[in-house]
This record gives sequence, structure tokens and C-alpha cells, in this order.
Amino acid sequence: MTYFEVFADSSANLPDKIRAERNIHIISYYFHVDGEEKLCYNGNGNFSADAKKFYEELRGGLEAKTSLIVEQRFVEAIAPTLAAGKDAVLITIASGISGTYAQALLAKETLEKEYPGRKVYVADSANASLGEGLLVLKAADLRDMGESAESAAAWLKDNTYRLNSYLTVDDLRYLRRGGRISTVLAFAGTLLNIKPLITADGGTNAKLTVYGKAHGRKKALSALVEAFDAHVLHPEEQTVAVAHADCEEEANEMAALLKAHGARDVIVEYYDLCSGSHAGPGTLAIFFLGTDRRAAEKVKAPHAKTVPSRI
Repeated sequence: MTYFEVFADSSANLPDKIRAERNIHIISYYFHVDGEEKLCYNGNGNFSADAKKFYEELRGGLEAKTSLIVEQRFVEAIAPTLAAGKDAVLITIASGISGTYAQALLAKETLEKEYPGRKVYVADSANASLGEGLLVLKAADLRDMGESAESAAAWLKDNTYRLNSYLTVDDLRYLRRGGRISTVLAFAGTLLNIKPLITADGGTNAKLTVYGKAHGRKKALSALVEAFDAHVLHPEEQTVAVAHADCEEEANEMAALLKAHGARDVIVEYYDLCSGSHAGPGTLAIFFLGTDRRAAEKVKAPHAKTVPSRI
């Protein structure tokens, strides 16, 4: 018997097939274009095609604005599970990136009052994209092993900061457009072919932090592999992940490299549209279980800079 169900916002970035096979419930963000509201994930089974079109349109000048998921949408999505006599585990994008986590906590309070005896466990992934998604898969593993929602939530609390993510963007103008960097820095970086190296940090409200830079795309991608080698633990025992914003060939090459460097399996997927709209086409990220990021936070390099990103 399944005692709880697993929920996540669409930042979790899980491929359609995996989401369906593992019975994971996705609550989508919206993006807005010219006053029209559209789902970032509609569950139609065509996410890769939809994402490719979206990033092609971004390259063509499309400007998309995103917003957080409000309490009521969480309540509507989770209520049927509680009414059926099951508990729920909900994993969200990092609280330092979005206010969605705070809205999820409000939904938890509302739902537990409406359904006494049932529990909603809300986990801050301290990550985004497949950094969140890999944690969601672990929660599904624990559910399918017969563990309780409480046990799954405890595992997430203990291991969230072991989920490492490293990424680079291809075009600085998208970070500049969202206010993540200045226009001057974006212009200078483009002229000098500088690619920022970004990671989810180890702060209590984890954010994306620029920890370095590389001159040129190839060096930036090589730096991601170096980060994998430096921080991964027991790669032969885990599934790692690669997310890309319409640079599929490079993503597949990265997946092959990570396998060559010890990864058992690699998930490759287009970047979720909410996060991807801020990072821009050409963004490529890797995700894996490794060293605890909180230890790195204590010795953070003085040049590291936070990338503001409130959804």
C-alpha cells in the first residue's frame, strides 16, 4: 500500500516518462508573454518539443516573465490525496530563489487544518531544476520501498545539501535582463567571451552563486566536469543529471563524459522553462550527490557573488 504521494513544482524538471512511471505529481509554474499566461509544464508528454520551441523564441527576442506558485494552487493539487487518506511530501525550488516554498508552507497549514490526521511534509530542495528533481526521485524511491512520509521527509532534510549543482550560461544578456548582473558587466563579458560558473550555495536559504569564470564555452564546460570530479561521492552508485536550454548535442556529450568519469546513469533533459527563462538559451547544468555544500559555505571564496533570482 502507498501511504503517501510525492509532489513537486515544475522546477523539478523531470522528464515526462520518468514522472509518469514514478507517479510524481507536478504543480506547474506559469510564464507570461504579452499579457498571456502559459503553463511552464502542461503534462502533455511533449515537454522537449515545447521547450525547444520556447528557447528558439527566446533567441528571437521573446521576453517571458515568471511568477511563484501561490498557496491555493498547492491546496487544490494536494487536497484529493489527503481526502483519499494518504499523506503528501512536497518538494519545492530553493527558498532563496523563489517565494514558492513560503507559499507551500501556508498550504501545508491550510490542508492539515482541513484534513485532521493527515500530514503534508514540505521540503526546501535548496536547489533548482534537476537538483530538485533528483531529490524528488529519492522521495519516490522511499515511498515505493514502503517508507512513511515522515521517513522520506527526514531523509530529505538530512541529505538536501549533498545534492550539488554546477552550471554555466552561454549569453549574459538574459542574466542582465532579469537584473542578475549589470548591463556594463554583461557587455564586457560578452566582448571578452567570459562565461560565469554558477553553483547552488550552502546557505540556509540557498541561492545561486557565481563561484568563478571561464574564458570561452569549452573551458566553462570543462570546469563543470572538474567540479564533478572534485565533489561527487560514489558516482558508480547513483543517477546524475544534465539539464540544457537547447544545447542538446553538448548535453549529450556532457552525459557521456560524466559516465566516463564514473556515473552509473545520466538523465538528460531540457531546462525547465521557469528557471531557463532567466538563465537563457545555451545554459547547461549538471547535478549529482556529493560533498555537503554547507562545508563549502564556511570557506566561501571572497570573490563569490550571489545571483539574485526571485521567482
